[in-house]
Amino acid sequence: MSPMITSILILSLATGTIITMASFHWLLAWMGLELNTLAILPIISESHHPRATEASTKYFLTQAAASSLILFSSVMNAQATGQWSILQLEDPLAQTLLTVALAMKLGLAPAHFWLPEVLQGSSFKTGLIIITWQKLAPMTLLLLTWNQASMLTLMMMGSLSVAVGGLGGLNQTQLRKVIAFSSIAHLGWMATIVTKSNKLALLNLTMYILISTPMMLSLIFSSTKTTQDLTTTWTTSPMLAPLTMMTLLSLGGLPPLSGFMPKWLTLEELLTQNMTPLATVLAVSTLLSLFFYLRLSYSLSVTLSPNPTKISSKWRLKPNTSALPLSIALPPSILALPLTPLMKP
Repeated sequence: MSPMITSILILSLATGTIITMASFHWLLAWMGLELNTLAILPIISESHHPRATEASTKYFLTQAAASSLILFSSVMNAQATGQWSILQLEDPLAQTLLTVALAMKLGLAPAHFWLPEVLQGSSFKTGLIIITWQKLAPMTLLLLTWNQASMLTLMMMGSLSVAVGGLGGLNQTQLRKVIAFSSIAHLGWMATIVTKSNKLALLNLTMYILISTPMMLSLIFSSTKTTQDLTTTWTTSPMLAPLTMMTLLSLGGLPPLSGFMPKWLTLEELLTQNMTPLATVLAVSTLLSLFFYLRLSYSLSVTLSPNPTKISSKWRLKPNTSALPLSIALPPSILALPLTPLMKP
């Protein structure tokens, strides 16, 4: 793909998200979502591999169906209330339809089946866009309508997503699928707390992007695609391997790393709201996610032991010396826990 076409697609991605984030009219928000979807499709299918074509087709069908539901719910609300404003969603059926549509766009369970397949058929760079930038527009709509969305639907989908994300990642060896199920679990935390505290939902999203971005970049730099590749990461990036291990543990929410902060505050808020059963379900379900993060971290830690494997370097791969800037950028994603008192709403 030529640099000019790539620049146009990236600019369209940014424009679509900004239109949705800045709009208070349902049609403008829908147009931004459609522009966002159409811009990412050529990026997903750039390699012309059958898996990439399949991934772009699945992404298009899912996102088009979700956008249709959003447009249908906004039309129903406008017919019932005479208003097209995003902040005046008053029809109960429209609220439920919008909640389901946004859950489908984000990849919440039980509408999550497209996300692992799309990520597996995409490159790591495209996957990074899908799990970070592509979540901003629908999460913005969810934050704008947090006091009007169906609370019961969101909480059920959120708790189910945390459980499905933990269970689905247990038997995966492909890192892109592991990251996809991790994204589902983290989105479950955001969906659960958004009706109680939109500030905590925004904190969850910010910390997830802050931790996921350097982790994905570290996997790109080290050319790591499977759990078996993790065992030889130290041969190409000796400095990056321990920081990647810490970032994985932070993404799993292991204290005292940064990823523990949003989970801690979310559980505290749920307990304050007398929702102890839901907090217990989330805490137990996230242990499943933490288990496969510990397994991935163990694959990295074995190579950092005093007697590592005798393989001197990866076959046909030279040691990667361009990872030094990333090694400097990784610590903020794992050392933000002392800022917790400043994050309390």
